[in-house]
Amino acid sequence: MPSEPRRSVLVLLYDGVQSLDVTGPVEVFAGVGRFPGREGYRIRTVSPGGAPVRTNSGLTLLPDGPLEGAEPGPGTTVLVPGGQYRGDFEPRLTDWLRAHGTRPDRLVAVCTGALLLAEAGLLDGRRATSHWNACAQMARDYPRVRVEPEPIYVRDGYVATSAGVTAGIDLALALVEEDHGRDIALDIARHLVVYLRRPGNQAQFSALLAAQSAQREPLREVQHWITGHPGAELTVEALAARARLSPRHFARAFHAETGTTPGRYVERVRVEHARRLLEDTSEGIAQIARACGYGTPEALRRAFVKTLGQPPAEYRRRFGAPA
Repeated sequence: MPSEPRRSVLVLLYDGVQSLDVTGPVEVFAGVGRFPGREGYRIRTVSPGGAPVRTNSGLTLLPDGPLEGAEPGPGTTVLVPGGQYRGDFEPRLTDWLRAHGTRPDRLVAVCTGALLLAEAGLLDGRRATSHWNACAQMARDYPRVRVEPEPIYVRDGYVATSAGVTAGIDLALALVEEDHGRDIALDIARHLVVYLRRPGNQAQFSALLAAQSAQREPLREVQHWITGHPGAELTVEALAARARLSPRHFARAFHAETGTTPGRYVERVRVEHARRLLEDTSEGIAQIARACGYGTPEALRRAFVKTLGQPPAEYRRRFGAPA
């Protein structure tokens, strides 16, 4: 007898869907079936009319059946993958979501699949994210959605949304861990050769990519200096002197050209550098704190909890390389 009640995953397919948004999470859910004594998820794919769909990369997917008549019962996770967004939606998809979207145990969107949920009104009043390139459009087109553009995934009640492609794998691993425990999720992650698991509030981009590149050479030089010297003195005054500007002029120009403040940019770079050291080295927490400009382990801990929602020791336990 299986030790867990049967759970199911219902995957919505449509023309133009992103193939990795489908196959990535499905591979994670399917991995549970490899474990003795664990009955895997019942995975079913559906499309409007049950017709084959062509992905945005040209692959053809054959669904198990038609969307019409599919009923998400107890224990069901409905998965809505992303795809090419041109400002219009297949009405049969949005109609089905409006009629059935509140019934599953979990409603999960990957990448621009969040736009389908927003169009169906299922994200009104909820926190949500999507691919970085779609977040501004989602905020503009659906003002009742509380868009959070930075996290790789967001949970709000029974609804979960994630950023692009690989973030869907992170979210699926989190759901498997929730259902079956960390050991099984970790084994699946190892099988797929991915990390278990990036925390949902981890940024979609590295600090260098998240901020715009400054147009003026002195400010670009300062950005590169920060990235290469996270343990240096990186006060506004010190950075302004490097750019040969007054602190007030520097702070204003930096924000205008990069879209973020010098302090926030420094914090991102330092946390990112500390993450890499925790993942790839065996250096002690105190040594890492000094190398990243925090001075003390407690200062590093506060920055990690604020940015990643967990202390450095826990982060290393989850993501550090095996000894």
